[in-house]
Amino acid sequence: MTPKFKSACSAIIKIAVVLFAFYFIYIKLTANQDIKGFLALIRTIPRLEIVVILTTVSIMMFVNWGLEALKWQRLIRDVECLSLWRAIESVFCGLTWAVFTPNRLGEYGGRVFFLSPKRRVIGVVAMAVGNIGQLVLTNVFGAVAICIFIYRFKHLDFLFFLVLCIVALAFCLFLLIFYFNIRWLNGLLLSMRFTRKYKKFYTVLGRYRKAELFRILCFCLARYMVFSTQYFIMFYWLIPDLHYADIIMMVCILFFIQSALPSLDLFDIGIRSMTALFFFNFVTHQNASVVACTASIWLINIIIPAILGSYFVFKLNFFGNIKRS
Repeated sequence: MTPKFKSACSAIIKIAVVLFAFYFIYIKLTANQDIKGFLALIRTIPRLEIVVILTTVSIMMFVNWGLEALKWQRLIRDVECLSLWRAIESVFCGLTWAVFTPNRLGEYGGRVFFLSPKRRVIGVVAMAVGNIGQLVLTNVFGAVAICIFIYRFKHLDFLFFLVLCIVALAFCLFLLIFYFNIRWLNGLLLSMRFTRKYKKFYTVLGRYRKAELFRILCFCLARYMVFSTQYFIMFYWLIPDLHYADIIMMVCILFFIQSALPSLDLFDIGIRSMTALFFFNFVTHQNASVVACTASIWLINIIIPAILGSYFVFKLNFFGNIKRS
């Protein structure tokens, strides 16, 4: 392909991605009754209070994705050197792609296109390591929260509950052992003949030692604490009679259920709302407030970053290195 043809194709892809993202966002926002319910709910609250709470939660959104950028920068540092700003650009660009792709798969593409062409597939593998770390924490905290939830609200036979706790503990240990020995996956892939020809892409797994994986997990934990706190602030603000321990337990369960269900980022709000309503119904009957909290976090953490990330889509060059600014 000639340089002009490549440039034209690249421009068409960028425009298509942004148009797809904005179309899906527009459709969802205009049809979303949950967001409308949230706006109706806060009309009676003093304006200053609204500004302070929403500003705080929005700032935490930037902290959350900033931590993800730091994690991404560390994950990829042995593959390609990225500045912190370039890492931030790639993270927000990936969020734009994620809103209209199943299970956030577009996030991989949107992010690794900020790498040089020869390193993009390796970048996908490196990004997967970070996502596995986040998933491990989500499942560990979620498993513990579900055990507490069952103990408090389901009153199962003690022996059955004990078995359930043992299974949950085994599940958590398995996830942690697998994560801290992720290089085993490299050995497993090398042992299979049909995957050996791709070894140049996944041998990066062997570079992650336990100390490095622990540092990456710390970034994952910091992110988990940030977006958990966002939910805590919103729920405690709109439903002040909730006990803080109940909020923490329910939020951990909410993350756990969401991580296990396949979804489209943009339509994930329906799943979030139904899950939240089911579990929070055990501790409160203020359903409108529960849905409003969930919808507001979805708007702040998913939709706003996706809109911001659309600017960085135009910095990509799909057939070569990205443009340097």
